[in-house]
Amino acid sequence: MVSLVSQENVVALVSRTGRHLQRYNKGRRQVVGCIPYRYKITKPNSLKDQEELEVLVISSQKGKGLLFPKGGWEIDESKEEAASRETLEEAGVRGTVENELGKWNFKSKTHDAYYEGYMFPLLVKEQLDNWPEKNVRQRMWLSVPEARRVCQHWWMKEALDKLTHRLTSQQQQLDSDEEEVGPCSVI
Repeated sequence: MVSLVSQENVVALVSRTGRHLQRYNKGRRQVVGCIPYRYKITKPNSLKDQEELEVLVISSQKGKGLLFPKGGWEIDESKEEAASRETLEEAGVRGTVENELGKWNFKSKTHDAYYEGYMFPLLVKEQLDNWPEKNVRQRMWLSVPEARRVCQHWWMKEALDKLTHRLTSQQQQLDSDEEEVGPCSVI
């Protein structure tokens, strides 16, 4: 008997390597990443305070601190596809890539080079047991204040601030809309 497996559920257990497909802009390597997040409360998509939100951080391959998954944006993919791929390879999660948080220019701590980084929120839908960099990275779900404290890159902290501001603003808008509707009254 032959069984077919959907390609959607198959994960290549090897990360892309090499820089021959990397994108550059005025000499700056372009990198993309995600801030994987989830709500730890029972009512989904509700955010009353930052403690109700968890974000996923990963260890650096070089063992120097924690960060959000990110890597090179390649010429055969969109920014969102690259961000999703890097998050799957490095953190072993899949989800919905949401609207870009912004663009940052920074200097690498390990290479004498400048980078252009783009970050996206990723609402996690699936956490895998096996993923390409499982043997070289650890992943941890943390509260926003904890993640902000341990994240090693200033620009990723700024992206995290933008994400929490966006999610808080969205929640306030939802709460406001609910108050305006109110219960129906009969005259």
